[in-house]
Amino acid sequence: MEVFDKERIGSFPIGNIPLHEHHLSMGGGYRIHPNAWITPSDHARLVKQGTGALVDPEGTPLAWFGASPTIDPVLEATDSFMIEQPWDLLRANETWVGGLSSDIIHGEVHPHAVIEGSLQLGKGSRLLPGVYIEGKVVIGEGCKIGPNCYIRGNTSIGDQCHIGQSVEIKNSLILSKTNIGHLSYVGDSVIGSGTNLGAGTITSNFRHDGGNHRSMVDGQLVDTGRRKFGAILGDGVHTGIHTSIYPGRKLYTGTSTLPGAIVRKDLH
Repeated sequence: MEVFDKERIGSFPIGNIPLHEHHLSMGGGYRIHPNAWITPSDHARLVKQGTGALVDPEGTPLAWFGASPTIDPVLEATDSFMIEQPWDLLRANETWVGGLSSDIIHGEVHPHAVIEGSLQLGKGSRLLPGVYIEGKVVIGEGCKIGPNCYIRGNTSIGDQCHIGQSVEIKNSLILSKTNIGHLSYVGDSVIGSGTNLGAGTITSNFRHDGGNHRSMVDGQLVDTGRRKFGAILGDGVHTGIHTSIYPGRKLYTGTSTLPGAIVRKDLH
């Protein structure tokens, strides 16, 4: 994953399912913009209407019947949106994972692991002693979680990931083949595939003044609309031990930090 590549959003996994597969599963006989996230409630409203287009508050067509997205009548979305920035991926993941209601366990859960919420656990994955799941969590295949991990919020973890000793993951989206070393904290963040976080890597996700986080886009600080927002890491990022990352910072594909680094600005 580049930090944000709009041309590849359709293949980006939301709850470990590529976005375009979410679109295919919707049905309903309408077309969907390849970068749109359609919620079940708006899907039901559009299907009931049976014609026209679903648009966001700015009037951008998200989904529509027929060949043209400009067909009337227009139905304004209540909670669907266009994925335009990397933090929108986190919002989509929150929506999808937050809507899960049942456990699907294909892996191994140690008797001394605790699940308080909903868990989907893939084949070959193991929850070791002391793992505590709170909320709704999706974990892919071939993962090793723990021991003594705390995973909460609406979190998805891809395939072949290792979440190490005493790691806390909160409300985050973690892609496949990623290792998060012991004594680390990842909150409200998107972590690309093949990434390795050194022991004690910390993402900060809250401003002292409680305001919305801003992130740099094309040389301008953009309001993310989020009071809780950590970091965006591309594929193959490596952090040294005890790296601290300021809120809203982006580490681009293949970048790295030295031990004890403080990431105050985006790393290209």
